[in-house]
Amino acid sequence: MEEFRRAYARLCAAGGAAPQEAVLRRLRELGGAPGRGRLDLAAQSLSLETCGALGRLLPGAAPFAEVALGDCGLSEEGVKLLLHGLCSNTTVKSLDLKGNNLRTVGAEALGKLLRQNKSIRSLILEWNSLGVWEEGFSFFCQGLGTNNFLQRLDLRNNQINHQGAGELAMALKQNASLQELDLRWNNIGLLGGRALLNCLHSNKTLKRLELAGNNVPSDILRAVEQAMDHNQDRQTILTETRNRAYILSKEVLSLKDEKTKQFLDLMDTIDKQKEEIAKSGRTSAARVSQLQEALDEQHSIMNSLKAKLQMTEAALALSEQKVHNLGELLNAAKQEQTSMAECHFMELQQQKQEGIDREGKLLRDLSAASEKNLLLRNQVDELEKKCKVQQDQLFLVKQDLTNTTAELKLRAVQAEERLEMEKRRFKQSLDDMESLRLKEVDRMTQHIEASERSMQDRIQRLEAIRIALEEELSQVKAAALTERGQAEEELIKVRNRARLEEQQRLEHLEEKLRLMTESRDEAQNCCLKQKQMVAEAQTKANQLSLHADGLRRRLEELQQDLNSKEEEKVTEVNKVKVELQEQIGHLQAERTAQEGLREKISALERQLKALSSNHREALLDKEGEISMLLEKLRMKEADISRMREEEAQRASFLQNAIMAYVQGSPLGTHSSRK
Repeated sequence: MEEFRRAYARLCAAGGAAPQEAVLRRLRELGGAPGRGRLDLAAQSLSLETCGALGRLLPGAAPFAEVALGDCGLSEEGVKLLLHGLCSNTTVKSLDLKGNNLRTVGAEALGKLLRQNKSIRSLILEWNSLGVWEEGFSFFCQGLGTNNFLQRLDLRNNQINHQGAGELAMALKQNASLQELDLRWNNIGLLGGRALLNCLHSNKTLKRLELAGNNVPSDILRAVEQAMDHNQDRQTILTETRNRAYILSKEVLSLKDEKTKQFLDLMDTIDKQKEEIAKSGRTSAARVSQLQEALDEQHSIMNSLKAKLQMTEAALALSEQKVHNLGELLNAAKQEQTSMAECHFMELQQQKQEGIDREGKLLRDLSAASEKNLLLRNQVDELEKKCKVQQDQLFLVKQDLTNTTAELKLRAVQAEERLEMEKRRFKQSLDDMESLRLKEVDRMTQHIEASERSMQDRIQRLEAIRIALEEELSQVKAAALTERGQAEEELIKVRNRARLEEQQRLEHLEEKLRLMTESRDEAQNCCLKQKQMVAEAQTKANQLSLHADGLRRRLEELQQDLNSKEEEKVTEVNKVKVELQEQIGHLQAERTAQEGLREKISALERQLKALSSNHREALLDKEGEISMLLEKLRMKEADISRMREEEAQRASFLQNAIMAYVQGSPLGTHSSRK
């Protein structure tokens, strides 16, 4: 910030003007606190030279993100110089030009700024006169239409009339980034409000539009609020869908990574198998070379033996010539030599056969290895095909996911609407069942702890409970019948209301729409409350089931104690056994009676389910009728909009005719002369 202050002083000196002390003081304060990033020159009367110096310093990357120039009394040329410098700025996010009486030149400079700047997100133009001159304001609106970065625009108290509102509406149709627009305390009127309302059909990014103090009718203000609510809902849905798409893309990427890892693992296994096959081939080649060396050695031995035989034969011939007496010995030696030669020959043949067998085995191993290689190659091809098929399946799964998400949303809405009535109806039955369970548990504990007299009392109480259950079941049936009659009466009432609504006027239809929206909100709140109640009921049911399990365990323990006591008292009293057997028979009869009651309760539950299905069908019919009514309301709204447009055109024609008549009359000529 100190460099910025020095550059400002240097530019002022170069321009032949002294720098303003107020500006230097503000820059020094900012230099003491560089973390704020805000140039606040509000309520400072800036001269033309300071505006020119600041305009030269602002292009590029400035050391602050907010510029406040409110109530500075800027001239047209000063505003032009400042905004020209901001056109190429890349760091300023917020610009405040409140209360500077900007007119045509300022509006044109702002339009140029909106066309060229890509960093400003908030623009405050309160208490100016941008709407006085139509040409300048139209240029400003053109710049706003081409801008895709501005998010907040404040145009309060700018004397904008209905024509300026029309220009703004045209700009909003093109703009796709503006989220907040404040047009309070202007002169927009009925026509301007209609133009802005019509532009909201194509603009889906605007979340907030303030039109108070503009003489705009209340119905248009309500329609604008509804459009803003629709835009907000749409953007929330878009954000949710984007988040879901992002999550799905992450999952798809993770699946792709897993598949690539699996493929790489398969390739590694294939490479390892290839290496093992190569190693086996090398070992087999080494073995073949060893066998060949052994065969060569054996051939050399044979050759040496043949040479020895030849030498011995020559020696024998010489010995025969020399010594005849040793013929017998020589013959014996020859026989021995021949036998040895035959043995050696047989051994050589055996070794040859062994070598041939080994060669055949090696050839078989090589053929098996080649077959394994072919199988592995086929497996690799199949895996590649499977990868392609899985990629296609992933694409189809994405499409199915998008379709299923939409279908699930619709089904969830329908299920919530259907569950509302079912939850209301089953609450009473759940309460009755819980009360009955509590009563039965208490009575069973009293039966086990009490003596023989309490058993008879239990039988009477169970009979009373049967009567009470039958009465309650009859009450439940009567309540179901009354609910069915009420549902039918409600259907008849809805149909009569629909007929009456078709005959009423257009204003009554608008009020009806508002009431429908309020009832929808109330129904949503009721749904949330009912969900909470159902969750609480489920927790209570779980607690009761746990309590019942504990009581059952107590019953089992007590029965074990009774059995032990009976075993101890068998030897003493035989009469007690007979009485206990009779009591056991009574208990079995009671159990059978309870099973009959349970079967009746299950039958009643089935009847309730059938009634709930009938109610569901009735609700579906109601939903169809409501959808038909909504379509009729939409058609009537379209007719209303058409009638309004025709009325606006007629009003404009009447105004033009009145103006032409006034200008053509002598009163109009007299006023023009004055």
